[in-house]
Amino acid sequence: MKPRSAHFVCSALIVTFVNLSVSPGVVAEETLTKARLGRTIANVSFVDRSGENVHLYDLKGQAVVVVFLSFECPVSNSYSQALNRLAKSYGDKGVVFLGVTTNEDETAADVARHAKEFDLRFPIVKDQAFAAADAFAARITPEAFVLDKRFVLRYRGRIDDSYYARLKKKQAVTHHDLENALKAVLAGKEVPRPATEAIGCPIFRPEKNRPQKTDVTYYRDVLPILQKHCQTCHRPGEVGPFSLMTYRQAVTWAEDIKSYTESRQMPPWKPADGLEFHNDRRLTKAEIDLLAAWVDGGTPAGNPEDAPPPRKFAEGWHLGKPDLVLEMPAAFTVGPDGNDIFRCFVLPTNLDEDKYVTAVEIRPGNPRVVHHALLFIDTSGAARSREAAEQRGRQQDENANEVFDSGPGYSATMGIGFFPKGTLSGWAPGQVPRHLPDGTGYFLPKGSDVVMQVHYHRTGRIEKDRTRIGLYFAKKPVSQRVWGLVIPGRFLFIPAGDHHYRVTGSMWVQQDCQLHFVTPHMHLLGKSIKVTMVPEDGVPQTLIDIPEWDYNWQETYFFKKPIPVKKGTRFDVEAYYDNSASNPNNPFIPPRPVFIGRETTNEMCFGFLGATSDQPGRIRFRVGSTPAAD
Repeated sequence: MKPRSAHFVCSALIVTFVNLSVSPGVVAEETLTKARLGRTIANVSFVDRSGENVHLYDLKGQAVVVVFLSFECPVSNSYSQALNRLAKSYGDKGVVFLGVTTNEDETAADVARHAKEFDLRFPIVKDQAFAAADAFAARITPEAFVLDKRFVLRYRGRIDDSYYARLKKKQAVTHHDLENALKAVLAGKEVPRPATEAIGCPIFRPEKNRPQKTDVTYYRDVLPILQKHCQTCHRPGEVGPFSLMTYRQAVTWAEDIKSYTESRQMPPWKPADGLEFHNDRRLTKAEIDLLAAWVDGGTPAGNPEDAPPPRKFAEGWHLGKPDLVLEMPAAFTVGPDGNDIFRCFVLPTNLDEDKYVTAVEIRPGNPRVVHHALLFIDTSGAARSREAAEQRGRQQDENANEVFDSGPGYSATMGIGFFPKGTLSGWAPGQVPRHLPDGTGYFLPKGSDVVMQVHYHRTGRIEKDRTRIGLYFAKKPVSQRVWGLVIPGRFLFIPAGDHHYRVTGSMWVQQDCQLHFVTPHMHLLGKSIKVTMVPEDGVPQTLIDIPEWDYNWQETYFFKKPIPVKKGTRFDVEAYYDNSASNPNNPFIPPRPVFIGRETTNEMCFGFLGATSDQPGRIRFRVGSTPAAD
């Protein structure tokens, strides 16, 4: 089976709610959303960390907050620190907080262990056979319920509006619904908005008599697809925000598996058109249809004896022992909540002679938080200076003992803070390292530094990462060096309020060459981007077309075969941007003009190409509106 999110989070799952006033399904949804409001909740019991029963009415306070949580749900985990802050702030006002988990596979001891991992500082208990979930009519994790001191339900729904869809975070929180409800209850007033739509993960309730309408079963038909396409990321300890290793997990995410494979949003593969690439993660139509039939047919388990052997995942370096291993000097600590982090680490090569690199393998130290990584070459010492300056500043800062977002490296938002001498490719989940064609290599000057930019996303708990890079040097003479070509989109700023702003740009190569990879690049406002090749005497050919840009999921796309390019060939980039208030990724509400620049809140438009040539020296190219004369 994302997000990323890359951002690439490996799974970005979206729940879309359509408001159709005449739809019976919507009426049922609205009724369910307001279920139990204004009614006294029954005195249900839970199991605490010691295995003892506790009861709802044992909680005495001016108000009681019950939040249904799941340690398997990334949305739920992301609220750990926000809930801690609310529990601390309102605990002094007589409010009691209680977290409830419903996973039947977990023991009370498991719940206590997870609560410690996520540093939850209020009691976490286990539901018994969904008694509490049924009493509250809870459907989603996280879903919050506010009871007054008589245990009458006064509010149910989301904690705030951080998410506009599952795993899709907004740039800014504008509605603090749970806190507003608490303020109203403590003041003896009606809650102005007593019901909101919780966004997160469904509470899985096993159905003993689930109707079976298909011969497609999990163990025989579905599990092999999940093993082949999904478990690389969706397994414990990896970047996928949830696991797909068991039948229960597959059923929990069944509707999303169907909808996101049918729409080809999962497995994450952004190009919709273009040439053939390595690491293409798309499912076949037969596989998509099989998954849909399983979901529509009631998700039957089938016979466990039909299951294939568990998939074995490669350990160690895929390409064998590297010639040079570069490693972060110490672990970087990623805090539990907040915006994603783009961090640059300076890794000296200490080479006493020039080298050509034929393959690069990046091994994340903590795949749970490493979204993707890009490698750049610095021969100027600029990155070293920037890192040293930030580290000195941190040591002098009175908050230098803060454990969150601390460690080696320096911050440069989505940029790197210097002009690189070259690049060494990058990594994203699902990419498999491979050697360049014989006689081809990336040039790595002696004494240079490799600067690794890592995109970290957060898991709701404190995480540490120490990523390594393996470099493989050419063993045979290299006659073709990989050079970077750039197609820049031409614009000054993206106008405020424009939801479909077009940016274009062109570049001409001035000698014959061969293309090996393409990397499109935009920021938060990006909607789509396409790179096209136009020979002087030929028809236009799409190299890559990404109709739904996701700034959290950026990678380098390697062509399956080198693309021959003749002198005078033009390359075009065409991109569209959404700078309207309806774009949840917009960093400015209300919108403002967003200028070109290196910061995340600026914009960019580039198509980067990796190319080689039989001719000596740097590949000559020209950007602008017309080709250059010889």
